[in-house]
This record gives sequence, structure tokens and C-alpha cells, in this order.
Amino acid sequence: MPIAIAIVAVIALLAVWFVSIYNGIVTKNNRCDNAWETIDAQLQRRNDLIPNLVETVKGYAKHESETLAAITNARAAVANASTPEAKMEASGQLTQALGHLFAVAEAYPELKANSNFAQLQADLTDTENKISYARMSFNDCVLEYNNAITTFPGNIVAGSRFPKRHGFVVTDDSVRDVPTVSF
Repeated sequence: MPIAIAIVAVIALLAVWFVSIYNGIVTKNNRCDNAWETIDAQLQRRNDLIPNLVETVKGYAKHESETLAAITNARAAVANASTPEAKMEASGQLTQALGHLFAVAEAYPELKANSNFAQLQADLTDTENKISYARMSFNDCVLEYNNAITTFPGNIVAGSRFPKRHGFVVTDDSVRDVPTVSF
């Protein structure tokens, strides 16, 4: 009888241990989903601001139709992306296009002085900062999750039910280049 109790106790402890590890993996996976939804919300906020920005710029910078078209196309690519990876790629292209637009705006003093443009630029800059922070948070969640499913004993519990996730990576190596500043 004492052996049976010991066996039942060991089985119960193993079950609690298994459930605890499983629930930890599920929690980390849910955190990754939540972090992605935060990014998605900020991307949507940025996409909502862009039409107003484009309309404001159109009135002042009529010769910049190529830049405005690039922004419009990149915005559409973000909206139409069906996977997080595709959305990440399209978002990077949109960020580059917006950076080019703000650089072009320097050539139009009337545009820079426009309070609507200044407010939109500030809102977009704030949103870009939030997107950057949300990406870092997402990458942290992905790291924690991937560690949980690839280290012992989580890898045994996870098996093939929990696939490895991918975080944000720089797709354009030119952003790593040190900018040249000259006065």
C-alpha cells in the first residue's frame, strides 16, 4: 500500500510539473500574440494618419508625386499583408518612404511652417517611436517563448505543437550604415 501511494504521488507531481510547463509555454505564446497585436494597432494608427499627411503635402509639393505614390503604395502593402512577416516587410518599406518624405519636406519652407503638417509629422514620429518600442517588446516575447520551447524540459512538453516564432529583423542592411554628417 505505501508503494502505491508513493507511485500515485510521483505521478501526481509529474502531472503538475507537466501542466505547469505547458501553461508557461501557452502564456508565453499568448504574450507574443498580444505583442504582435500592439504592433498591429500602431501600424493601423500610422496608416490612418498617412492619407491626411499625403493630402497636406500635395498642396505644397506638387512635384513630389513619385514620393507620394511610394508612400501610398507602401501603405497599401501594409494594409494588404496577410502574414506578420509580410506586414513586417511592408512596414519597413513604409518607414523608409516616410523618411524620404520628411527629407523632401525640408525643401518646402511653407510646408514645414504649416501647422497641420507639423502636427501630422509629430503624430507620425510618435507613432514610429511606439512601433519601434512595440517591435522590441515583441522580439523579447519571441525570445522568451523560443527559449521556453527549445530548452529542456520545455522542448519535451512543447513537442511539435508549438512552432518556433520569428521576431523582427532588419531587412535593409543600409540602415546599419553610419550616416555621414558634414557641416
